[in-house]
Amino acid sequence: MKLEASAATKKDAAAIAGKFTVEKQVEFRGELTLVVTRAQFHDIARFAKEQLGYTYLVDISSVDHFGEEPRYEMVYELQNFERVENLRLKYTVSEDDATAPSVVDLWPTADWHEREVFDMMGITFPGHPDVKAVGHLRRILMWDGYPFYPLRKDFPLAGRDSDTPDVAFSRVAPLAGGPFVTAPGTGNTEEREPRSRAME
Repeated sequence: MKLEASAATKKDAAAIAGKFTVEKQVEFRGELTLVVTRAQFHDIARFAKEQLGYTYLVDISSVDHFGEEPRYEMVYELQNFERVENLRLKYTVSEDDATAPSVVDLWPTADWHEREVFDMMGITFPGHPDVKAVGHLRRILMWDGYPFYPLRKDFPLAGRDSDTPDVAFSRVAPLAGGPFVTAPGTGNTEEREPRSRAME
């Protein structure tokens, strides 16, 4: 059985492409992804919500393409409740200008999603309510003052020392012999990838 995006979702994609720049359209396993421009993203998001009915922001995530430029990619999962259909929007973000437009004004749930992207990846959202209220984004998982971004690909699995010993654990984590340690060698991905598994 071949999975295919619905005609209505394809029509929505065409409507976006008719008004905005769509750099790429990808369909995979019945899901439709539009790669758009960061400069137009907020307007595209507003159009998707107000004109096309994507009233639910399911998730915001980011991808680190370490070694490439632009280094980062922002990913937004939208849903149209009435038709029970999803649309994914993506755009790239340069390492030299790691900022993204906030969509909290469109979907209030974006508040914590954007804070998590900042906390884990270091991409900032200048229009976020935190920036307006306190001058910066508050961390949501790591403690205030933590100087690193743990989901960046150049962040070591063991972590890094930090200068906040009174706040939290600040030494490199001892991974030797632990259940999440990668095993170097010629084995396949499952054998080398960090995952919980019984130790020999």
